Amino acid sequence: MEQTQNIVNNKVSVMAENLIGSEIIKLAGEVKAKIAQGEKIYNLTIGDFNPSLFPIPTALKNEIVEAYVNNETNYPAANGMEELRVQVADFLKTRQGLNYSPNSILISGGARPLIYALYQTLIDKNDTVLFPVPSWNNNHYSHLSGAKQQIIETKPENDFMPTAGELKPYIKEATMIALCSPLNPTGTTFTKEGLAEICQLVLEENQRRGANEKPLYLLFDQIYWVLTYGETQHFDPVSLFPEMRDYTIYIDGISKAFAATGVRVGWAFGPQKVMDKMRAILSHVGAWSPKAEQVATANFLANKSEVDEYLHAFKKNIHKRLDAFYIGMTKLKAKGYHVDAIPPQAAIYLTVKFDLVGKTTANGHVLENIADVTAYLLNKAHIAIVPFYAFGTSTSSPWYRLSVGTADYDEIDAMFILIEKALEELH
Repeated sequence: MEQTQNIVNNKVSVMAENLIGSEIIKLAGEVKAKIAQGEKIYNLTIGDFNPSLFPIPTALKNEIVEAYVNNETNYPAANGMEELRVQVADFLKTRQGLNYSPNSILISGGARPLIYALYQTLIDKNDTVLFPVPSWNNNHYSHLSGAKQQIIETKPENDFMPTAGELKPYIKEATMIALCSPLNPTGTTFTKEGLAEICQLVLEENQRRGANEKPLYLLFDQIYWVLTYGETQHFDPVSLFPEMRDYTIYIDGISKAFAATGVRVGWAFGPQKVMDKMRAILSHVGAWSPKAEQVATANFLANKSEVDEYLHAFKKNIHKRLDAFYIGMTKLKAKGYHVDAIPPQAAIYLTVKFDLVGKTTANGHVLENIADVTAYLLNKAHIAIVPFYAFGTSTSSPWYRLSVGTADYDEIDAMFILIEKALEELH
């Protein structure tokens, strides 16, 4: 008897079929494989913290434990626990000068669900999202929401921050501009003048559109804003122009400010109607932050002396590492190697340049592209860093993100010995 072959059809949605993977995760997989084989790899790819080097605040940890002891384990309010929203409002007012009511603040399980919800709230299929590159994940959120992507590749002479002049030609077609400052992946920030010029563009465009068109909104991701160093100041749209309040949605939280990436407490704030619709979306998704962590975060933020003490030491330790890497890169540059770096400004990232395409290794292999350069640094110098093309730039960009969140300060000198040895062998 002839046997019938079963054909399994695993067809999925067009959106899911065409969703591309993360280049950072791909690189992380290569790093993990080498470490599993016993190699010593200095992994500077991760936008996260090594908890043994950068633990969350002890007071926050104690509050989390206490919340679970007190059985704070049922569903939280859909927009977040009121006591947390009150403390976030106070945190924003006292430290940033922003006045938002607790009802205008939405709590979620970190920043990612909030960004997703904002895209879903504002973007109809084929609406245009305007964003600069390098930047983090705007291409993926645009894909998930069916948006058209208008990408602006920024320049090193502007610290990779977008300018009003670069955005202006695309303003009329855009529904949303997605900005981040301090910027992931560069650790650079807007100047007051640079951000003000962009805000003026948004205000002028919304005046042109009037009441009958969907406004031009601004997603302003400031998740790293507490982490600024030296003379760097953080500027934000509504502080510069109160009229921007109607169009700006902020993304924020404790993930970076308190090394609490796994604690999953983020918040957004902005126009009331937008926040209400984001809350409705997230209530269906179930993307709330755990209740115990919310209660703990509220209690921690209320203890201003504990917050100040933690941030002082935390920022000092991050800045020390950023400075050490920057000094190391400038010394290599002074020796004539084709490297560079932008002075550290904020966040946990240093922007570094390895302009090595076309160089030949000791065994005669030509580094033909940035992927080859990245692999050479990993295999020869045992250094893992993320090329900017993983953040949307052209694949020829010689710039990289170097993250210090997992860097042991006492190992930095050893890293540069390996980097210089690898550079010496190129010709």
